[in-house]
Amino acid sequence: MIGKSYIAPKYAFGFGQSRWGYKTAEDIEGVVKGYRDNRIPLDMVYMDIDYMQDYKDFTVNPERFPDFGQFVQQMKAKNIHLIPIIDAGVKIEEGYDIYEEGVEKGYFCKRADGSDFVAAVWPGWTHFPDVLNPDARAWFGGKYKVLTDLGIDGFWNDMNEPAIFYSEEGIRALNQAIADYVKAPDGGADDDGAEDIMNNANAIPWEVRSCIEHLQNSPEDYRRFYHNVNGQRVRHDLVHNLYGFNMTRAAGEALQAIAPDRKMLLFSRSSYIGMHRYGGIWTGDNQSWWSHILLNLKMMPSLNMCGFLYTGADLGGFGSDTTRDLLLRWLALGVFTPLMRNHAALGTREQECYQFEHIEDFRHVIGVRYRLIPYLYSEYVKAAERDEMYFRPLGFDYPGDRRAVETEDQLMLGNEVMIAPVYTQNVSGRTVYLPEEMKFVKFMPDGSIYEEVLEQGTHYVEVALCEVPLFVRKDRCIPVVDAAQSVDAIDLGTVRYIGYDGAEYELVE
Repeated sequence: MIGKSYIAPKYAFGFGQSRWGYKTAEDIEGVVKGYRDNRIPLDMVYMDIDYMQDYKDFTVNPERFPDFGQFVQQMKAKNIHLIPIIDAGVKIEEGYDIYEEGVEKGYFCKRADGSDFVAAVWPGWTHFPDVLNPDARAWFGGKYKVLTDLGIDGFWNDMNEPAIFYSEEGIRALNQAIADYVKAPDGGADDDGAEDIMNNANAIPWEVRSCIEHLQNSPEDYRRFYHNVNGQRVRHDLVHNLYGFNMTRAAGEALQAIAPDRKMLLFSRSSYIGMHRYGGIWTGDNQSWWSHILLNLKMMPSLNMCGFLYTGADLGGFGSDTTRDLLLRWLALGVFTPLMRNHAALGTREQECYQFEHIEDFRHVIGVRYRLIPYLYSEYVKAAERDEMYFRPLGFDYPGDRRAVETEDQLMLGNEVMIAPVYTQNVSGRTVYLPEEMKFVKFMPDGSIYEEVLEQGTHYVEVALCEVPLFVRKDRCIPVVDAAQSVDAIDLGTVRYIGYDGAEYELVE
């Protein structure tokens, strides 16, 4: 009813490393070296906002990346795809061609008086492309060619709710609130009043504090600008959820025209029903908390129900400091999510897998992902082509089983597998409910595969930090291959099947 789901390129099922703070080509080379030297599989390195020139979309900082096109090819020679970020806000700067073209053609969102709306995001003062306007959408999407011409074949769209740090109107309201307080009888009338307020958080009165707290992503700001939708002026707050959708639609339609015979990776932070036709999404800025592993698990079937199949979370957590055991447990869930990306915020601990002791455990867990890619990609393509879900709650497959219907921390994957990740700290395993007989499978750190048939019912299964568990449904099997350092290096000549003897599996490549 809502259209076919986007199918990502096969390389996008490899493991990706990301961090806000990779500033230079040398930083990225160091990440790749860290993974390759430690023989931890890797296919993608994500480039956050620091690769740009002054945070301007479709630019590359020439000092940090002196010959970006050549660098892209050097990485591809190592089977590494660079995935740059594209933000929604276009920097206001004379001489910046994207800004000047957008102003000249009237492609930015407008205030009620017809002037271009101004808000601050990473580049400072910006305009927002009016991606609900088909002409503006085609114009903005066409700019992705700047980077595809340099060899880029994947993008992640960010800050596209759109996020607003503050607006001119918000700053004026804050300044007025401070001035009113300083002039008030109980606020003091001397010139040091405003400075005292800002230097002493405890002294900030509620009137001023309220203005500060409402600067970012203010509902008032979202009521201040408008879109041109088929010749009609539409206030943004009435169509807010459509902005990220249409930014990614702009990219998706443009990339189909730029490279009609080639799949490109594309996913977004903000979205709405229908964007699944153009790309995937990740689950946004999470935290390095154990509870967010379970939250990640529960979000997957919900997103699938909306058509989004290429999904995943920031493994290890974006904000806060992760720990070794948290990252390993989260990676063991990420083995099964189409998007498998380790991503962290600036100022948090470095959480690349080679930064921790006993690197062999990380090598093994991520290696399991590569052993399963033929199966995972096959089930993903089947789900997209057949309009099915990749992840399903147990109750979808066992609707007459009340216990299955009430189980929310286990998922069916494809037509052969059930997953039950460990998401609790300091445990040796977890309790699982099997709606029918299944084969319990564990990928062991020595490369062997443990298999045990378990009867229908409740079981406690032991799962070490360095093990990856799954369950194969009765009378079914799945393909596995030898681990590889990249998706291109996977050897299908090593395929074998695990599960129930005599079962057959249809492998889609």
